[in-house]
Amino acid sequence: MADGDSLTALEHEVSRCRACPRLVAWREQVAIERRASFRDETYWGQGVPGFGDPEAQLLLVGLAPAAHGANRTGRMFTGDRSGDFLYASLHRCGWANQPTAVSVGDGLVLHGAYVTAAVRCAPPANTPTPDERDRCQPFLVRELAMLPTVRVVVPLGAFGYQAFWRAWEASGRAAPRPRPRFGHGVEVPLAGGPTIVCSFHPSQQNTFTGRLTPAMLDAVFLRARAIVGLPQAPMATHVDAGTGEAATGEAG
Repeated sequence: MADGDSLTALEHEVSRCRACPRLVAWREQVAIERRASFRDETYWGQGVPGFGDPEAQLLLVGLAPAAHGANRTGRMFTGDRSGDFLYASLHRCGWANQPTAVSVGDGLVLHGAYVTAAVRCAPPANTPTPDERDRCQPFLVRELAMLPTVRVVVPLGAFGYQAFWRAWEASGRAAPRPRPRFGHGVEVPLAGGPTIVCSFHPSQQNTFTGRLTPAMLDAVFLRARAIVGLPQAPMATHVDAGTGEAATGEAG
């Protein structure tokens, strides 16, 4: 069983972290200046902890909080269009109780899933430095240890994919050599560990251009259900998890 108390302690530690001066300055500047459409809101403006079910079988690893999304709301992928796209798919595929994520108090519950990120503070231009990435790595290493029931890991984008491997190896576990190249739908089963099922990141750049479609993301999360051994979700029956529709093998 996952240690819920330890996850809670880690959440508090992440929110108080000030290890990266550039990220701290940026997240707090954004929280003070605010976007005009959110000028009456109080921004979170701190490190954003992981979110979800402490008994998760599915782990999602994103890049970093969005400046006016999770940095505003205090919850991963909440309050922006990337989150709208992501949680709608999780809902269709039976991993979430509702398709929307607008604020911490909106009633969203994840069923068997946990969402985290490689970097926990919003970075300028959505681009953390290698040093900032590395300072955040111990948080992901600890989450992997605290979520022993995870059977599928979905890295959202190449950055999350590389971050997962660094954390996996830092925890003392073996990774394949050579490491499989990232591509949407690429699967990497780990002996004695979870299966990696890759997805493009649900960024607006990917979703607005059609590089990542709802059906492609649904296929990834339905494949996760199949690997875990869960029944398929009726709301996502327009996607056949067995066809590997999302397995294009494209780099990204």
